Amino acid sequence: MTATTRPQIWFLTGSQHLYGADTLKQVADQSARIQEMLAGSGRIGADIVGKPVLTETSAIRRTLEAANTDPDCVGVIAWMHTFSPAKMWISGLDALRKPLLHLHTQLNRELPWSSIDMDFMNLNQAAHGDREFGYIQTRIGVARKTVVGHVSDPQVVQRVDDWVRAALGSHHMRHLRLARFGDNMRNVAVTEGDKVEAELRFGVSVNTYGVNDLVELVDAVSDEEIDKLVAEYAELYRLAPELRADGDRHSSLRYAASIEAGLRRFLVEGGFGAFTTNFEDLGGLRQLPGLAVQRLMADGYGFGGEGDWKTSALLAAAKAMGPQASFMEDYTYHFGPGEAKVLGAHMLEVCPSIADAQPSCEIHPLSIGGREDPVRLVFDTVPGPATVIGLADMGDRFRLIANEIDVVTPDEPLPCLPVARAVWKPRPSLSTSAECWLMAGGPHHTVLTTAGPGVLRDFAQMAGTELVMIDDSTTAHDFEDRLRWNQAYHRLAQRM
Repeated sequence: MTATTRPQIWFLTGSQHLYGADTLKQVADQSARIQEMLAGSGRIGADIVGKPVLTETSAIRRTLEAANTDPDCVGVIAWMHTFSPAKMWISGLDALRKPLLHLHTQLNRELPWSSIDMDFMNLNQAAHGDREFGYIQTRIGVARKTVVGHVSDPQVVQRVDDWVRAALGSHHMRHLRLARFGDNMRNVAVTEGDKVEAELRFGVSVNTYGVNDLVELVDAVSDEEIDKLVAEYAELYRLAPELRADGDRHSSLRYAASIEAGLRRFLVEGGFGAFTTNFEDLGGLRQLPGLAVQRLMADGYGFGGEGDWKTSALLAAAKAMGPQASFMEDYTYHFGPGEAKVLGAHMLEVCPSIADAQPSCEIHPLSIGGREDPVRLVFDTVPGPATVIGLADMGDRFRLIANEIDVVTPDEPLPCLPVARAVWKPRPSLSTSAECWLMAGGPHHTVLTTAGPGVLRDFAQMAGTELVMIDDSTTAHDFEDRLRWNQAYHRLAQRM
């Protein structure tokens, strides 16, 4: 996709010539109405684009191959309106490389009991045709999501939209270029990983650059560019008095603006959608990038601290699924009194897309990194349901770990904590969720996202990646068994 195009989902309808030209015209008309109902719901995150009714092998294969190569197409919905003999679909389905949703529906919601005849039965037989289509998908091992129900049902539309959002994330990650400034934090294990396998599995291309490549651009930023950004900061955020134009730390804000301008130029010119930094490798940077990272995340860029490219790529995908997502880390716990909670934060880099109010732009010392005090945005996170997800390299595969949570208002104000933060109650409880996360080998860096579990399951299926979910129904014993079963499955399913 380009900046001027919208993502598309192709809507394909299957039938055959057995029924005659008049019936096929009715099939096309009803297919268009189903497509219009989905698009008209206003809840689908991509354009639903109808294609001509497919009735023969060559047309099916040409259409699915065209879907593969069209940069705007992020996935395909298929519906067998009538009986479409599935041998026609073998070649096309075998060639398809875009995500597939099998929609099992029909135009009429209820049967016309008093007038139904065989003409009606022959026309409206998705109950027949979709079973043939379902068989061939299973027989040749096609990965897909199946949704059953009438498209006027909000739950059906929600499930379709979950899949669409997952397809957006998968498509974005499939074409993602990620820049690492320096390497990962020394002696840390979980931020390491197989970049070749990641590119094969997810599509993300991970490349490393010297920090001073960035410094050259930062130092070349003009005063006019800095003035423009500083004025934007003053308009959008509550500037601490010392950062204002007449404040004694205003020069620090201007340098933070030069980091943002230089970093943004590097990413745009290189076609990067994600990046990492590392406080142990700052080169000629005078501040650890804080404000710049936060604002770039708000614009949809993926980010990982300490060289964590896996979390950066995962955040970029989550941003494509829905903008309310942020780099995060479980920092410390509240075991009581009251309900146990997690306090999540990072040194500086939490995205303002999850802020509950206007952020405050502040400057404070940072005890690590050995540089000048960095500028950052400070805020609490908007309460509500969310999910924290992590991506770990298990050696023979990648594993997505997800925990459903409820973000809550802090029990008390946090006047001495000069970073953006989130407080949440993990499901089913802090003790169970943390125990399961540790058993699964989940990373300490995560992505906090408002994309629901349905979206994440669809994303994992599209990526062919293991997903373990920690939610209200999770127990530690059952979760441990699930990990064992998954281990056996993935060992058996490995490529030869």
